[in-house]
Amino acid sequence: MKVALITGVTGQDGSYLAKFLLEKSYKVIGTVRSYRCANMDGFKYLGIEKSLIIEELDLLDMANIIRLIQKYKPDEIYNLAAQSSVGLSYSQPIGTFSFNTISVNNLLESIRLFSTDTKLYQASSSEMYGKVKNMPIKIETPMHPVSPYGVSKMAAYFMVSTYRESYNIFASNGVLFNHESFLRSGNFFIKKVIRDTIAIKNGQLKELRVGNLNVKRDFGYAPKYVEVMWAMMQLDTPDDFIICSGESILLKDIVEYIFDKLNVDKKLIIIDDKLFRPNEIEDIYGDNSKAKKVLDWDYEMSFFDIINILIEEELNSKRFLR
Repeated sequence: MKVALITGVTGQDGSYLAKFLLEKSYKVIGTVRSYRCANMDGFKYLGIEKSLIIEELDLLDMANIIRLIQKYKPDEIYNLAAQSSVGLSYSQPIGTFSFNTISVNNLLESIRLFSTDTKLYQASSSEMYGKVKNMPIKIETPMHPVSPYGVSKMAAYFMVSTYRESYNIFASNGVLFNHESFLRSGNFFIKKVIRDTIAIKNGQLKELRVGNLNVKRDFGYAPKYVEVMWAMMQLDTPDDFIICSGESILLKDIVEYIFDKLNVDKKLIIIDDKLFRPNEIEDIYGDNSKAKKVLDWDYEMSFFDIINILIEEELNSKRFLR
């Protein structure tokens, strides 16, 4: 039985990845910062709450990481823990950069010193690339992040590649573009729009207030994206991959589609200048051909079909709303 350790396991990706690995007969250990504050709703929703082991782990404490590695001797570590809100990174730039870099450094150094056979997956982000001159984005595209979050993820990305090249450990970056699911937390754009639109339809909210909708993003489906994380860890040689849908969609079109789908008046969409970010990427999409070819990844989903799935899940799963 293979052993996998997932940091940030209670998040969207962690929950779906845990389910995926359990179905492949892995022993799965998930880590949380605190038992007391951990939200286990995702596990309950997926029916896996009794199938995995949960451990407390402070990723800023290297001794704590070493203790868990020596206790479970994981074949694979999936590092999904991060301060992952782009918007929040503007108000908490130091905390975002510190956690998102030191945590990765501690994992890499722990593996180098005590568990060189352990494979590491690092959750990287399309925000590292920021404003680019040419698209679609490929791994070798020059990076120009425009947010503190993007800068922190870029630093972690290069530390992974540095350890891989310097110490010959198996460490890979999965550069995921935006990906959504029912388990996405409520502060993310798609989740917020769907929830607020349903609230308007039910008479619980008067309007939807949004920021800049004249930007385009590459969106995908989280349950399909976690498949690639696992596939990367099955390679004989570590490598970095872009994980994306391969096309971008205007946020305005997404919001209006959700309003039409739920039969809500689009006049209730209110643009609020206060919700604009200090710096914004106008358009971004990636090239997923390498992942499809090397990892034999089958992904052809339309994001509007995904929105239909998300709306249906939201309407049918009230008891899980947070």
